[in-house]
Amino acid sequence: MSIENPNDERKPNDAEVNALKEHALRTLLTPEARLRLNNVKMVKPDLAAMVENYLLGMASQGKLNSQISDDQLKQILLSIQQPKRDFKINRR
Repeated sequence: MSIENPNDERKPNDAEVNALKEHALRTLLTPEARLRLNNVKMVKPDLAAMVENYLLGMASQGKLNSQISDDQLKQILLSIQQPKRDFKINRR
């Protein structure tokens, strides 16, 4: 028999948090942008997580007035993505 403390706050589990995040992203992104973000998530999960957190932060601050289109998402991805480093090896 377990005794529950009524003063303890219920903490959401990972599945609930992910479901809320997916619902929020579904309303923030157009279908094309959502598809692009899912494709990025398969290849670069860290980059996709950064973009998701950025979008959710912007939405929570009230800075997003309309849905993010595919072109806008491309710009966000380019701005967040780390620049690639080119190495040049000189042989003598």
